[in-house]
Amino acid sequence: MARAASAILGLVLGALMALAACAPAPEGGAPEPAYIAEGRPQSLDAWGQIARRGGQLVLGEGVTAYELNTALFSDHAVKLRTVWMPDGAGPAQYHERAVFEFPAGTVITKTFFYPLAGGGFDQVSDAGVLSDHFDGAALDLTGLRLIETRVLVRREAGWEALPYLWDDAQTGASLARTGAMLDLTLISAAGSARDFPYAVPDVNQCAACHVTDARDGAVRPIGPAARHLNRDFLYAHGSANQIAHWSETGLLTGAPEPDAAPRAARWHGQANLSGLQLERAARAYIDINCAHCHSRTGPARTSGLYLEPWEPDGPNLGRCKPPIAAGRGTGGRLHSIVPGDSDRSIFVYRMETERVGAMMPELGRAVADGPGVALIAAWIDAMAGGCG
Repeated sequence: MARAASAILGLVLGALMALAACAPAPEGGAPEPAYIAEGRPQSLDAWGQIARRGGQLVLGEGVTAYELNTALFSDHAVKLRTVWMPDGAGPAQYHERAVFEFPAGTVITKTFFYPLAGGGFDQVSDAGVLSDHFDGAALDLTGLRLIETRVLVRREAGWEALPYLWDDAQTGASLARTGAMLDLTLISAAGSARDFPYAVPDVNQCAACHVTDARDGAVRPIGPAARHLNRDFLYAHGSANQIAHWSETGLLTGAPEPDAAPRAARWHGQANLSGLQLERAARAYIDINCAHCHSRTGPARTSGLYLEPWEPDGPNLGRCKPPIAAGRGTGGRLHSIVPGDSDRSIFVYRMETERVGAMMPELGRAVADGPGVALIAAWIDAMAGGCG
């Protein structure tokens, strides 16, 4: 019965995709994706993954957009994520815990943008912004400002990360090999303005964030794992579960039915959670923002703070754990997590501070994630116990 249902679903998806193919093409047509085996192209256009077409940012032919259950915080930027594999490269291999194993030729992109506001950019969460502007094939750029696009390409020797900075005219993006610093302004819901330095990472910084196993020092993607992708997404042909869609379209092999795959909580700034909802949201936030570094194999493994979602509650998760080498990053606090008391927890201090050398994550943000801090503080305050 399951195989029959899967076959019927495949026929339905195929029919819907055929109908979608009859829709009007964007102005100038969709770009043609390319796998570039060597070198660092100066123009983002060379990759053909996305391109500006009139008032839209259009996906290349066969390029698939995706979204995570809970997203990495990046100074309130909204992100459009895509993946593509050339014909014959073969599908990605499913893993229950690890990021999927992608074949050589795979190109992953992440484009950062902001909604415009008077004199700056709206300080909003990811929730709703992407779905309001993206139809599965193109991003409507009305009221949006593109900032950067990061490319991860899987070459024969491994992954390479390349940052591209969008020009002031918003017509294209060029390689920012040495990074860039942009003076941007955020506008809060109350209308107050806050200037901040937005950092486009250089090539080395891109690589540093994506080294998730210090034993081999190899660059890897962070987001495309089962627990992060197991959710519905609005494609050009309609809504579908991402794991099921990737399997149906040949992007992924070896995956179980979505109900049998792990699923992280979906959290995009919601407040007033309690009980299991609070626990799951907090662990999902910590997982995507911290665990790629704070794991038993990651660059922060010597800290003894392990934050992957399967780690049990206890000292390794931070409960009553004294710092090993945090220096001024403790904020004068004695334990990573003091159950029932977020004000005495180093974890919260490092999230809320904007002091260079003390804030966490070390790269990728200049301002604190207010809702994220509130989420983790509420989670800690709800813990029973104390540290004696």
